Amino acid sequence: MTTAEKLSKIQIEFKAKKSRFNSFGKYNFRSAEDILEALKPMNEKYRVYFTIDEKYIHTDQLPIIETKASMFDIDENNAIHSSAIVGVDLHQKGMATPQQFGSASSYAKKYALGNLLLIDDTADADATNDHGATRKPKITSNNIEKAKKFLSNGGLLKTLQDKYDIEPSALKELQNG
Repeated sequence: MTTAEKLSKIQIEFKAKKSRFNSFGKYNFRSAEDILEALKPMNEKYRVYFTIDEKYIHTDQLPIIETKASMFDIDENNAIHSSAIVGVDLHQKGMATPQQFGSASSYAKKYALGNLLLIDDTADADATNDHGATRKPKITSNNIEKAKKFLSNGGLLKTLQDKYDIEPSALKELQNG
């Protein structure tokens, strides 16, 4: 099995519970730690392992943290990476500077992993209320860029079709590259 095929299977099988609750927004969410904990069984099953690397980028406006999530394939000795970039809000009230950096770091880790694993982390009430039915997130021509990037990094169209409802115009666009 190739590295891309392993990642594709992991993306299909991966489930991480939204075990945290945001009392202000009244919704459940998953943390980077929840995602990493749910990934551990995949390591042995697919002979892969996951890492997260962070890099601090100093700018004149605000500090930035760039986080790279990687899946390494032990058999093929290669990896697939995804990243996320977040700013550190140094004016966030109620937090000391280490907490501001820690919060930005956690956020970046979560979204770098989400990009790698194609996790749809929509938290609005309409998206999370399935009214008793199982609904997949949608890929439309308006939100297709992440899917295009996934395919350009070796991901499989079948993986997207298994995990998402793809509007016909978006499917045609993905098929044509």
